[in-house]
Amino acid sequence: MLFRPLQRKFLALCAALLVATSMSGCVSFFDKPPTNADELYDQAKHRLDSNDYGLAIKSYERLVTRFPFSNVSRQGQLDLMYAYYKSGARESCIDLAEQFIRENPSHPRVDYAYYVKGLTNFDPERNFLERWFRVSLAKRPPSNSRSSFQAFQVLVQRFPDSPYAADARQRMIFLRNRLATYEVFVARYYFNRGAYVAALDRTRYAIENYDGAPAIKQALEISRDSYDYLGMKDQATKTAEVLALNFPAQQ
Repeated sequence: MLFRPLQRKFLALCAALLVATSMSGCVSFFDKPPTNADELYDQAKHRLDSNDYGLAIKSYERLVTRFPFSNVSRQGQLDLMYAYYKSGARESCIDLAEQFIRENPSHPRVDYAYYVKGLTNFDPERNFLERWFRVSLAKRPPSNSRSSFQAFQVLVQRFPDSPYAADARQRMIFLRNRLATYEVFVARYYFNRGAYVAALDRTRYAIENYDGAPAIKQALEISRDSYDYLGMKDQATKTAEVLALNFPAQQ
């Protein structure tokens, strides 16, 4: 009779050990490391879908390193671009996009690589900064904007039916206006300092490359006045005619 409490404790201990062992077995089964490309991709995609970009990046990088020639590795590269973009790893995203474009020029989703490259160089915070801090970012050298515009331009020209083409076109309008404004800013800087030939070079570039942007009106005005100061009256008159023809209500 005295050994029954000990027996009960012994049985309880055995039961606890059995449960712990079974749970340990389950954890090891579900958490076992991926052994092939498909399993590693599934792990990475699950982490990406869970917005765990840091772990997703590690899984995708492991995938493309261990299985570089597999089909899922190519898809993994595209997903990795997005993970880089979302995590703010701009240089890694652009490098991977350029590598993918270079190595897979005929891939059915290479348009996405161009889109992400353009998107990474696109600055969505520009309007916010200009509005709140009253700083015109159009006065800064727009190297990222040019790269973004070029990537979107290739996308819409080579893949006009791409699902990303419509958004790329809208972003190009914004970028074209910003790039034109910067060229006009520089042209006016030269004009105000009497460097009329340099001013004409910048306005000519803006007119040829960003036709339709609002800043083109100012570019034509600077061109007209620069020709006038240089004594090139015929060119000044022709530029004034183009200005009146394209902006009649604003004269």
